[in-house]
Amino acid sequence: MTKNETVLAQLGCGYWGPNLLRNFSALPRCRVKYVVDSSPERRAFVETNFPRTVPTDSVAKAVSDPEVNGVIIATPAGSHFQLAKEALLSGKHVFVEKPLATKVTEVDELARLAQDRNLVVMAGHTFIYNAAVRYVKKLMDAGELGEIRYIYSQRLNLGRIRSDIDALWNFAPHDISIIQYWLADPDPVSVHRLGMDFIQNGVDDVVFLSIVYPNKIIANIHVSWLDPQKVRKMIVVGSRKMIVYDDVADVKIAIYDKGIDKKAILGQNMDFDNPRPEQFSYRSGDILMPDVQFTEPLRSEAESFVECIWNGKQPITGIPHARTVVSILEQAKRQ
Repeated sequence: MTKNETVLAQLGCGYWGPNLLRNFSALPRCRVKYVVDSSPERRAFVETNFPRTVPTDSVAKAVSDPEVNGVIIATPAGSHFQLAKEALLSGKHVFVEKPLATKVTEVDELARLAQDRNLVVMAGHTFIYNAAVRYVKKLMDAGELGEIRYIYSQRLNLGRIRSDIDALWNFAPHDISIIQYWLADPDPVSVHRLGMDFIQNGVDDVVFLSIVYPNKIIANIHVSWLDPQKVRKMIVVGSRKMIVYDDVADVKIAIYDKGIDKKAILGQNMDFDNPRPEQFSYRSGDILMPDVQFTEPLRSEAESFVECIWNGKQPITGIPHARTVVSILEQAKRQ
């Protein structure tokens, strides 16, 4: 690392890569020296739009350069582990698009390499840097929702079908990451998956994932790339209040003062032949739509990675968080 500048190399500039390149390139005291891509068209895109960056098809050239401090990995999921390992062995800090790897054993190996070399490993779970997601986290931590009962999410769209990973591995890392962040990264009690492959054999196009957590909390995740609507919605149901977080809507968060509770029954009913039924209290109060100041999550994420390189701190989406996400996905392997 130079005295006044962080120098990075990016591996991959396909679907998501240009967004990463744009944000990292815009940071002060940060320069993306190389972008590695096998496609001549993508290298030409980099040369035209990012004149300070050298396009190349050589991973070794970028990773071995002693001026490079960190490596950004934006390649298909199956290559994440090997490329991250190569970067760490070369003494580079690593930012890896989600998921960090496809096996827990791979994550653990990256953790050992990073710890031995005092390097930062950060997974690109972008939604943790979303202001709306963080707002919900603050409400939950403050007890505004009461006891969390269940969470469900829908991440649906029509299109961008992939062959290297299924809809679960493509979409669900976002929702799992958010839920783990909201609940302070607990270990699940159980994970159950129901999916189906309609377009390509062995590649599920739609998946329903159910996760049971301690304290009677359940989460259900529905992902699909065969849906007529674009949906990015999560609902949190608490004993006091409920929240709808809709990432597609203009108003991202709605807080509902609603709930159902058991009424306390005075006196003891001793008539066992005619027991008194349970009584319930229904609450339906105001709906609050807070004004959450939005900044691009990817910019905040990029800033966090560079700051962690400089100060040696571990990122929120570091190895422990990324490991739990991969563990849940691995437990939900297709039967």
